[in-house]
Amino acid sequence: MKLKQKIAVDYLRLKFNALSFFSKKKAAEQAFELFRTPQRRTKKEPSKVFREAENVRFKLEGLFIQGYRWNKGKAKKVLIVHGFESSIINFEQYVRTLMDKGYEVLAFDSPAHGHSSGDMITAPLFAAMIEKIYQLYGPVQSFIAHSFGGLVLSIALEKIQPNDDIKIVFIAPLTEMKTAIDQFFHFLKLNAAVRKEFDELIAIAGDRPVDWYSTHRAMKTFPAKILWVHDEDDEQTPLKDALKVKEEDLPNVTFIITKGLGHRKIYRDQKIIQEIIDFL
Repeated sequence: MKLKQKIAVDYLRLKFNALSFFSKKKAAEQAFELFRTPQRRTKKEPSKVFREAENVRFKLEGLFIQGYRWNKGKAKKVLIVHGFESSIINFEQYVRTLMDKGYEVLAFDSPAHGHSSGDMITAPLFAAMIEKIYQLYGPVQSFIAHSFGGLVLSIALEKIQPNDDIKIVFIAPLTEMKTAIDQFFHFLKLNAAVRKEFDELIAIAGDRPVDWYSTHRAMKTFPAKILWVHDEDDEQTPLKDALKVKEEDLPNVTFIITKGLGHRKIYRDQKIIQEIIDFL
């Protein structure tokens, strides 16, 4: 960690712990605001393939959602879903290959990411975006989702209930929201009393308890063939949660466990890309 980052982290920890001394609820409210606020946006310019796309936009809860479409009118469609603090332009390497395979390709930046508007993102809002994409541009037969995008995709599909011939690729998905919150609280060194208030805020905001936000839970509520790709060295979405799914040996789920690719290199790896394309 660089010196400036360490100073910023130390300041945040001091701020939240001082606030929690006076009010656990206030500390939880500010922690919740930080948790749902991306700290960075992808700034790189879209590659040539994005400049060739049809730009599609729609409004969601007062926010403008930026998207891209290629091969309009093809019989089958695929939707690519990015993760937290990412952007759909990071998945350029999938577009041409999917087009060559005969797909209409859909890709969107979520609220507070890339070229979409907004400052905050939550699982219900991200899932609502996917539901609206399905309504406006679907039906969609195939999905590729990375990280946080995997969790929200599973929640969205639970509501959409697509037919049983869909295929899903989860790349290092956030398997359990609880784990992400555990990591967040460990990072800020916040105590259990603040965590109780924090979990209540999530339950109120989304009308669901924290444990409901689970790829493991939601994926069992709709029919799909699933390819699940995860790396042993993933520090953002730990493999231990994914292994609990693998241990169930579900007949519709195929696992690929890699080593040394971590959380982001895994979706850029050429062998993994080919495995994904072959699966679809």
